[in-house]
Amino acid sequence: MILLGLKEYYDRKAAIGEIAPDGWIGGGIDFLLELDRDGRLRDIADLREGTGKKKQPRPFQLPNIGNQALKHTNSGTDANLLWDNAKFVLGLGPKGDLHLRSMIDAIDQWLGSTDDVGVAAVRAFLEQGLEDRCHFQLALEHPEYGELLGTGSVRVSFRVMETPYPIVFQSPVVASALEREEEGADESATATCLITGEQNVAVAVTHPVIKGVRGAQSAGASIVSFNEEVFTSYAKKQSLNAPVSKRAASQYTKALNILLESKQRLIAGDMSIVYWAEKESDFESEFSALFEEPPKDNPDEGTEKIKALLQSVHSGAYVEDSGNTRFYIVGLSPNMARISIRLWQIATVSEFASRIRQYFEDFAIAKPTKEPEYYSVWRILVNIAAQDKSENIPPNLAGEFMRSILEGTPYPETLLQAALRRIRSDTEYRVKPVRAALIKGYLNRYLRFYPSQSYKEVGRVLDTHQTSIGYHLGRLFAVLEKIQEEANPGINTTIRERFYGAACTTPVTVFPNLLRLKNHHLAKLDRKGRVVSFEKLLVETMGKLNKFPAHLNLQEQGMFAVGYYHQRQDLFTSKKAEATDSIDSETMIKEEEGA
Repeated sequence: MILLGLKEYYDRKAAIGEIAPDGWIGGGIDFLLELDRDGRLRDIADLREGTGKKKQPRPFQLPNIGNQALKHTNSGTDANLLWDNAKFVLGLGPKGDLHLRSMIDAIDQWLGSTDDVGVAAVRAFLEQGLEDRCHFQLALEHPEYGELLGTGSVRVSFRVMETPYPIVFQSPVVASALEREEEGADESATATCLITGEQNVAVAVTHPVIKGVRGAQSAGASIVSFNEEVFTSYAKKQSLNAPVSKRAASQYTKALNILLESKQRLIAGDMSIVYWAEKESDFESEFSALFEEPPKDNPDEGTEKIKALLQSVHSGAYVEDSGNTRFYIVGLSPNMARISIRLWQIATVSEFASRIRQYFEDFAIAKPTKEPEYYSVWRILVNIAAQDKSENIPPNLAGEFMRSILEGTPYPETLLQAALRRIRSDTEYRVKPVRAALIKGYLNRYLRFYPSQSYKEVGRVLDTHQTSIGYHLGRLFAVLEKIQEEANPGINTTIRERFYGAACTTPVTVFPNLLRLKNHHLAKLDRKGRVVSFEKLLVETMGKLNKFPAHLNLQEQGMFAVGYYHQRQDLFTSKKAEATDSIDSETMIKEEEGA
């Protein structure tokens, strides 16, 4: 189903000219060497576009013989057909002769003896350079382009004077040769294609490689391959065990390689995620913005798209896609010389939009104004990784997190464990807004799938009616910390640094002592109204607790973190409101004393 989906994407893009046809590959050419019919260089044409140092090669559909990649190996014998970098075309470097011979061999192998004037002129040009390198001096000493050609990095092809086609590789004989290669096959390598269902078609013994998967071999890797006898059956070798026609193999790999090079790719840990729609859809172009970290120079880039998604249930966005348009998501991870399929999801656009909208709603929480309105997957994961470093993100966790978002299933328990571990180890910040949002999202989604009378859904802001003991213990800890901070302005180390870990796991060992200490801290406060406010808050919070538990399980530890965060946010939400409360409390005390 994955390969079929990729082939359909190829068909869709090829129909509008956005993917090169079979046997061809998208690429750029910097210069054309203009030859006469005898293979002598007459001029050099600069095809680059743009100005100054920003000039870019002109894009073309280039002959892709044998589906080889644009990058070369170290062999020096893998020249492209009628185009390549200047090292091959002009025989530069210690392997110059090898490069030139490879260019000639490619012409002989793929085009054979042909009466095409342009091809013959190019072959003559290369032969003359192989015999006498001075033949190339006109190009290398060119006053304008000689220095660039001498670097060997620019891409070069040929134009032959008085031929009907502008570039030699656009000759009909080249197109015919590539078409024959795509359709040709050994009679013993024919079968029914598993992708298209075509019978007696040429089967790809080995499939073209996939490039662009993060962490995979730079030379490319395969998603369909058989290299050990234990993987084979009925004496079939290599990919004949899973017969796919040469044409279909070329098309699905071309589609996947293009997706991996495009903006339709996301990185989650060690997983490269690509996606596409059955037909043109706004969701296809906006999908990345829903998950990626926005650029530093434009932090609000994806905010509007996320807001539109959240409002789509009311605005009607994506409704026209809801019935028929399928959306495909594939997650790929490196596995030595192969690529593993870690994620494969098919649903309609509206189904995915609904699941992603739920994800953002899960993570909605009250936060300081300086915080991003929505958190990217990367920001969430990096804030629960050791030392807040992206290289420490557990690779499997990233994949499972994305899977749960896209499937609409409970988030992995390892996500909660990682968040709680990071909170306990991060003595300076503890419960950051992003960590509180993650824990809230985990708990609410878990409760949706596994309802419990012991808990109620966690809200965006402080909830004094929450039924969780851990939640109110977290609130109590936040109040005690605030009292300590106000009693000791400028204090370097609070109970957060010293006691948070024990308070959220074994409350009975910590809270009795902290409650004794708070009496000392309250006595140091000058404003009586503030003391009254704190005592009221303590009474209200402790009224939710019958006793201090000996131990909190993971869920209650998560509730503790969210309760602590909510109470801290409530205490610091508005200084003006806080001052008003103090004035009212002092007025109340005076009235009571007067009575």
